[in-house]
Amino acid sequence: MDAADLESLERATVEAVAPPEVLEIDGWLVPLDNGTIGRAKSAVPLRHDLGPEVIGEIEAAYRHRGLKPAFRIADIEAFAPVCAELSRRGYSAQQPTIFKTGRITDLAAFSEGSANILAKPDDAWSAVFLGEGFEPADAAHRIAALTRSPDAVYGAAGEGGRVGGVGVMSFGRGWAGIHGMRTAPEQRGRGLASRVLGALGRVAQSRGIDRVFLQVEEANPARSIYRRAGFGAVWRYHYWR
Repeated sequence: MDAADLESLERATVEAVAPPEVLEIDGWLVPLDNGTIGRAKSAVPLRHDLGPEVIGEIEAAYRHRGLKPAFRIADIEAFAPVCAELSRRGYSAQQPTIFKTGRITDLAAFSEGSANILAKPDDAWSAVFLGEGFEPADAAHRIAALTRSPDAVYGAAGEGGRVGGVGVMSFGRGWAGIHGMRTAPEQRGRGLASRVLGALGRVAQSRGIDRVFLQVEEANPARSIYRRAGFGAVWRYHYWR
């Protein structure tokens, strides 16, 4: 991945979760939000050769708005000085997350099972986020952010007339992005997530897009589904809080 790809990927990642305000400070993207989505409220470098010089300025931007500063940093050697400075300032590395990319051709062929594609999330789609097994405040924040995502489509699959698996695909900067994958606990193990992923892949394919990304927490068992769908890890990152 070259520098232009990396920058477009990070910009698309932030745009997909639609923070209300985004600053740019000397090569860092600084999304400002008070919700629960880490990507929407953590500063991220747009290049992998940036140092810690503007960390104080970024902190001030968050604090000026009454927000807690946070940073999303890839676990690569080039960012050792950044991590050292964050540690010196009292931050710790949390929530290890894998950044994955893949090809739309693989995703579109992953599952031929049916899923509905919605222009906007309906009550049945939202109910999966708000149902048993998910934290209500976090669910509400995620629904609001993903609904604001520009040029997005929403996948839904279920059985017996009840939606049990949902997801979102955003489009921007030449990428498709997978977000908000959720399956109701009582409908897990039935292939609903695979059906949603395949259907979203075919939407991207119809638009002529061939690259797709997602992030998944390192401990999330859904990583195995994404591997089967053709996603490969490009780096791991931590949230520094």
